[in-house]
Amino acid sequence: MILVLCTTIMYNGCRILGDWITPENPYRVPQGAALKVFGNEQAIEANSTFSERLRLFYWYGE
Repeated sequence: MILVLCTTIMYNGCRILGDWITPENPYRVPQGAALKVFGNEQAIEANSTFSERLRLFYWYGE
């Protein structure tokens, strides 16, 4: 019973902490002097080799 109680408390505590940390709407339009830095890179991907794409994957995490 103690294990179930501690597990429930820990789970709900992590869920509440996660809800508190997460922004309300992460996909909203930025306010102020924000810039859109994402661009369409289809031409670069078509001419790149596997090793270049792998290097970019590890570099940018995409």
